[in-house]
Parts: sequence; C-alpha cells; structure tokens
Amino acid sequence: MIRDPVGQVLYRTSLPVTIGAIAIILFYLADTWFVSQLGTRELAALGFTFPATIMVIYLGVGLGIGTSAMVAKAIGADDKERAMEFTYAAIAFGYIFGLLAIFPALLSIERVFGLMGASPQTLELIDDFLGFWFLGIPLVLVQAAGTACMRACGNSSLQGRLMMSAAACNAILDPIFIFGFGPIPAFAIKGAAIATVLTWLMTNLFIWYHLAKQEKMLKIFWPGLIKLLQDWVQLLRIALPAALANMITPLATGVITATLAAYGPSAVAGFGVVMRIEALVLIVVLGMSMSLPPFISQNFGAAKYERLRLGLKQSIKFIMALQFALYLVVALAAPLIAGLFSPEQAVREVIITVLRILPASYAFQGMVVLSASSFNALHAPRNALITSILRFFVFYVPLALLGASLGGVSGLFIGAAIGNLLAGLFISWWIFRYTAALITQ
Repeated sequence: MIRDPVGQVLYRTSLPVTIGAIAIILFYLADTWFVSQLGTRELAALGFTFPATIMVIYLGVGLGIGTSAMVAKAIGADDKERAMEFTYAAIAFGYIFGLLAIFPALLSIERVFGLMGASPQTLELIDDFLGFWFLGIPLVLVQAAGTACMRACGNSSLQGRLMMSAAACNAILDPIFIFGFGPIPAFAIKGAAIATVLTWLMTNLFIWYHLAKQEKMLKIFWPGLIKLLQDWVQLLRIALPAALANMITPLATGVITATLAAYGPSAVAGFGVVMRIEALVLIVVLGMSMSLPPFISQNFGAAKYERLRLGLKQSIKFIMALQFALYLVVALAAPLIAGLFSPEQAVREVIITVLRILPASYAFQGMVVLSASSFNALHAPRNALITSILRFFVFYVPLALLGASLGGVSGLFIGAAIGNLLAGLFISWWIFRYTAALITQ
C-alpha cells in the first residue's frame, strides 16, 4: 500500500471490497423482496425499521473505521504487536458494548416508532422484526470490526468472499423462516430477522478463526483492565465520532420517513425500497469508503502525504464518472425496478419518482462519503463528524423539508438532491485543502 502504483493498489483493494459490499446490499435486498411478498403493510413496517437497523449497522461501520485506522497505521509503522492489541480491543468492545445495547434498544421500539407515525398494526409488525433483530447487535459490531482488521492487513479479497457467502446464506434462510419449511413454522416478518442473526453468527465464527489462525492478529489473553481501557480510549477517539457521523444518516432518514408518513403507507413502503436500492447504486462508493482508508492510513503512518492525496483525487474522479453513468441506468430502469418490489400502483409510483430524482445527486453524495472516510483515516474524526452534520442538517434535511412544503413527495426529493450537490462541492473542497496542508507543514 505504500510502494506500489496508486491506481493499481486502489483497484486491487477496492474490487474485492466492492464485491463484498454488493453482497451486503443483496443481503438486505433479499430481506426486502421476501418481506414484500407478505404484503404492503409488512413492507411498510420494514421501511419504518430501516433507520433503526441502519443506525446499528453504522455504529458497526464507525467501529470498523476506528479499527481500520488504528490497525493500518500500526502496520504502516511496522508495529505488529500494537496492531494485535487494537484488534483484540476492537473485538472485545464489539461484544461488550453490543450486549449492553440490546436491552435499551428493545425498550425503545414502541415509543420511537410511535413518534415516527407508525399505526398500531404496523407497530406490532415492527416489534416482531426488531424484537429478534436487536439480539444480533453484538454480532454485527464484531463483524464490522473483524472485517476492518482484514482490510487493514491488506486482505480485502477474503472479506469480499465472506460477505458473498453471508448473502447466499441469508437468501437461503429467508424463505425458510419467513414462509416456513417442514417442521420450521412460518415466522412471517420475524423470520427475516431470524435469518439475519443466524447468518451473523456464522460470519462471527469465521472471523474468529481467520484472525486467530490465519492472520495471527487475534490471541486470547487478558491485557488488564487499565490497558484495555487505554486501548479503547484511543480506538474510540476515531470510532466514536465516526459512528456518530454515520448514525446521523439514519436520523436524517428517520426525519424523511416521518415526513412521508403523512402521505400514507405507500409512500413509506416505496421510500424503504429506494433506500435499499440506493445502497446498491452507491455500492462502489461504499466499497471505496472501506478500501481507501487503509491506503490513506498506511501512507499517513509512513508520512507519504503526496501519495495519499493522489489516491483520494483519483478515487473521487472515478466515483463522479461512475455515478453519473449509473444514474442514467437507474432512471431508465425505474419502472422495472418498481415492479419487482410491489404489485401496488401507489407504491410503484413513489419508487419511480424517487429513482428518477435522487440518484442524480449520488455522485456528490459519493464525494462526501469518501471525504468523511478520508478524514477518519487521517485521524481527524472531528472533521468527519462535522462533514456529516453539514451534509444532513445544513443541506440535505432542510432543503428536503423545504421541497416537501413546496412540492409534496417530488419536491422533497428534489430538495434532497440539491442538498447532496451543495454538500459534495463544499466538503470535497475542504478535504483537498486539508491534505494540501499536510504536505506544506
């Protein structure tokens, strides 16, 4: 990562991570598609759960960002022992914090989703799904930390294969637990949660085996409470702001969902589908946001500032060209996509409307995502947090709400798209100014 040609390194690390990211999105699209076969109310319930589930996942992403930054910088500085210590600290934190988070998460279901506008019938379905899904919080946190260690070691191809295997496993388990099979009863929407948690359990077992036996990065030992707390403090200096920055996304999505609830279950159901499709359209951005930070952190640790700046510039140029091309595909294919996820005309109309507006701004959203991940990799998590706050609460949400007041559902997403554009231009200017200062200091 600190010697080979920049373009080759980014391609070699981004491709398998992107494949893994595709698998993650297919994982959740499978849940969405199978649940959509149960009916619009179940699909709307799943749409309501999206901000809560993505918040937990983004908490894991934040932990992964901190883990990757600390482990990769230690490896770049040729300090394998320190890298092992941070790996242990990250895994331990994932399990302990995840277990502590389960109970308050379960208690919050009725109040939070009631405030978001869910009807009593929809709230019952939400409780069925999240009541089991939240039991997997420790597993998803450790999965994020463990795969971040793999990327930090330069083994991104294995993560891609692991996530593909997980997606396949989830797709097999979904219909079994949702619709029933043999002696297994039909759990309906709860079955999707059961399939997800069982899949996470399997990935956790593999992560333990690989990090302990293959990478030699994880060993079972007790470093002492003081040492563990010290490592957690260093880890959380990056992970906590990164997690908060990522968790702003579902908060903003929750505001949009609550606004759409006034337009009925069809609007919420359609938006829930689009949010999962959005992740697929932004899949390369997601992959590069995971593969670029280890590259930047290792070169940061080796004081190769010109090289990391070049990597960032090449990544943003590529993302801009790719996302504009993907927008044309999505806009043309919107009716076909809508038909795959709902037989109801009202839901399909929402999906088509959003897919022809919001993805036009995904290139600029990609600029924001890569800039934020680069700030974290440069051990500047406060800047990454400010980046997310600016995007959502200065640009995205205010302009979306303004658009909704002026033009209903269409106006809401036009405003959101303009917010993405303005945020992308401003924040990309900031990250390039920041990295230029590293060279001249």
